[in-house]
Amino acid sequence: MIENIMLLLKGALSGRDINELLAQCHPLGMFKESTMRSIPSFEPNARGFADLYQTVLVDTPVGPYFALFLQETSEKGGGEVRNVIEEVEIEIIKSSLLKYWIEDFSQFCEKLGGDTAEIMGELLKVRADTNAINITLNSFGTSLNEPAMRISDRKRLYPAVGHMYPVGTSMLADVSNEEELGRVLELFPQYSGIWNIHSGGDDKSIDDAFYERDVKMLELAFEGQMHFGVFYAYVKLKEQEIRNLVWITECVLQQQKDEIEKFVPVFSFHAPWRASAQKKR
Repeated sequence: MIENIMLLLKGALSGRDINELLAQCHPLGMFKESTMRSIPSFEPNARGFADLYQTVLVDTPVGPYFALFLQETSEKGGGEVRNVIEEVEIEIIKSSLLKYWIEDFSQFCEKLGGDTAEIMGELLKVRADTNAINITLNSFGTSLNEPAMRISDRKRLYPAVGHMYPVGTSMLADVSNEEELGRVLELFPQYSGIWNIHSGGDDKSIDDAFYERDVKMLELAFEGQMHFGVFYAYVKLKEQEIRNLVWITECVLQQQKDEIEKFVPVFSFHAPWRASAQKKR
């Protein structure tokens, strides 16, 4: 839902056709059609954004996260809620909403308890850390990497959960380049290997490394019993299968067939971590 809203907001600002935008929305994040068509119909100004929230988003599951964002941004700037949103880039809004969602989802899973809390807790901690690392990496070369903005704005986008929270995220708020980011991640063994792939000139990107790690963890969710984590894992693995299909078709269309096998296998004994386990057996 968050990604669909951001897609519609960005599309509206660039003047794209609503039917084209709706066709690109994720089917799992669809609201009723009248709501979807209302989202990009606002005026691109402070009053329009405020009206969008008050008349459309307030009654959606994303509404509470949007309200938290508006409140936090207003308090930070000391101004009225309706005057703050137009000054914030769409990607920062998206990162803020995802932060609130991860924190809310994590608290919900903790209340469920049992194996669900343990398995989903680990998955969401890793998801939170991944977001924090990507936000830091993507901020280089932007205004978010300015000394004053790192603490006041960038740090505010880091989820308040994860293996890196709070010490690691506080350290991330101080880094200004990839070298400093690498030194911070060296302190966290679960991420130092992923960073080495990114910085070592490997053909794989950091996103590929994150996807491989995620698939491994999501597959392990099926090893347990009597928990709800398998539903989350099933959907996320299906999303990876879609990414794989898109990669393969793009390679075919661009006549790059030598690159086809550079996808992330799902439940495959040819995957690096499964191949290693087979050898040990």
